[in-house]
Amino acid sequence: MELKPSTARILIFSIKENSMGHVYKVVELVGSSSTSIEDAINTAIARASETLRNLRWFEVVHTRGHIEEGQTVHFQVTLRVGFTLEEA
Repeated sequence: MELKPSTARILIFSIKENSMGHVYKVVELVGSSSTSIEDAINTAIARASETLRNLRWFEVVHTRGHIEEGQTVHFQVTLRVGFTLEEA
């Protein structure tokens, strides 16, 4: 892939802008829902955002469910959530 000169300047500028990087704190959360896996994830993130600031990303670590009489009745999702630390 050949980069156009203007694109190359943008990439170099971006690298310089991000040269300090970010530091993240990671917490583990478990969300649950009787509706869906997505709802379990959203429930965990919404609750965490009530007490944590600067949430930036999440990773699904485990997904589990509860079965009754051949039907899925409950979802449980374990997440690792990263947030940026505030400046001192």
